[in-house]
Amino acid sequence: MADSALESGSSSRFYLPLEVKLGLVFAGLGLSCLVLYSSTNTLKFFQSSYFSSISTGASTVARKSYSLEEVLKAAAMEDNKTVILTTLNDAWAEPGSLFDLFLESFRIGDGTLELLDHLVVVALDKKAFERCLDVHRHCFALTSVGMNFSEEAHFMSADYLEMMWRRIEFLGEVLKKGYGFVFTDTDIMWLRNPFPHFYSDADFQISCDTYRFGAADRRNLPNGGFNYVRFSDRTVKFYEFWYQSRKSFPGLHDQDVLNKIKFNHYLSEIGLQMRFLDTAYMGGFCQLSRDLNRICTVHANCCVGLDNKIHDLAMVLDDWRKYKANNGSGGWTVPKDCIGSFGRPHKPHKHGLLRRR
Repeated sequence: MADSALESGSSSRFYLPLEVKLGLVFAGLGLSCLVLYSSTNTLKFFQSSYFSSISTGASTVARKSYSLEEVLKAAAMEDNKTVILTTLNDAWAEPGSLFDLFLESFRIGDGTLELLDHLVVVALDKKAFERCLDVHRHCFALTSVGMNFSEEAHFMSADYLEMMWRRIEFLGEVLKKGYGFVFTDTDIMWLRNPFPHFYSDADFQISCDTYRFGAADRRNLPNGGFNYVRFSDRTVKFYEFWYQSRKSFPGLHDQDVLNKIKFNHYLSEIGLQMRFLDTAYMGGFCQLSRDLNRICTVHANCCVGLDNKIHDLAMVLDDWRKYKANNGSGGWTVPKDCIGSFGRPHKPHKHGLLRRR
C-alpha cells in the first residue's frame, strides 16, 4: 500500500506514511513562518470592517471588510485627509461603559455630531471590534501578537505600557499612509468642535495636564490622550523618534518619554512645530476650566479606576445638558469620585455601570 510503512528488500530505509510526511512538511513551514514573523514587527494590522449603512431598527446589517488604508479613506475629511482616532478594548467597550459616554458626547455637543462621520475606532480585541460594529460605522481591528488588551489595563502596569506604545506605533503608521489625525482617548467628552482652536502653523499640538505657560513653551506638561497631528515628513520622523525613544527610557509610558524628548535638539533639526493646547478649551480633571462657554473637551485625567471615570464623566454630560437647557448658565459638579482616586485601593470594575438620568 502506498500509504503504509514499508521496507524495500534488505534496505534499512524506513518510509513514512504520506499523511505523516505532509504533516511534517506543513509543520516545518509553519515553524519557518513563525521564526520569520517573530523577527519582524509584532504589530499586526488586520482588516477592518464598517457598516456601509446603519439602520437602527434592522435585525441584520450588511458588513464589508476593508484594509486600514480603505477605512482611513472612507472616514477622512475631504479637505485635508484628517481622521479622528480613538482606541478601544473590551473593558471600555461594554454597554454602559466609557464608549457609550464617548459617543453620547458627540451627539449632544455643539457642532460635534457630524464629526462622528470622521471617527475611526481602533479596536484592540475581538469583543471591542464586535461592539464597535454594532454601534458605529468606521471600525478597525488592531491586535498585537502575544498580548491581550481586552481587560482594564491598570495605570503603569506592563499591559498598560505595552498598550500605550502600540498606540504610538500605530499612529506612526497612519501618518506614513499620508493621513493627519486627531487622537482622542475614549475617556474624553467632546462638548464642542475643537478644530477652530487648533493652531494653523503647528505640526503637532497636544493637550496638557496643566497649562501654565504659552502655547509654544515646552515647559507645559502634555497629556498624550488628545493631540492633533498634521501629516508631513516632519511628523512621520517625529513619531518614529518618539517610538524608538522608548528603548532609551525603559519602564516609562509614551507621555513620560515625550516629556524627556520634547527638548531634544532632533526636533529642531527636523523643523517640528509643537504647540500645547490651553486647558481652557481642551481641559480635564487635572486642571478643569470653570468656563463652560469656552470648553471643548473634558478628559478624565488625574483619575484611575474605570468606575470612577464612568461615574464622573456621566456627571460631565449631566452638567452639560443642564448648561444647555439653562441657556448657557451653570457650572461643573465634577470631579467627584476621581478626586483622590490615586490614593485609594482600586475597585474591580462593575460591568455595565452607567449613571443615567
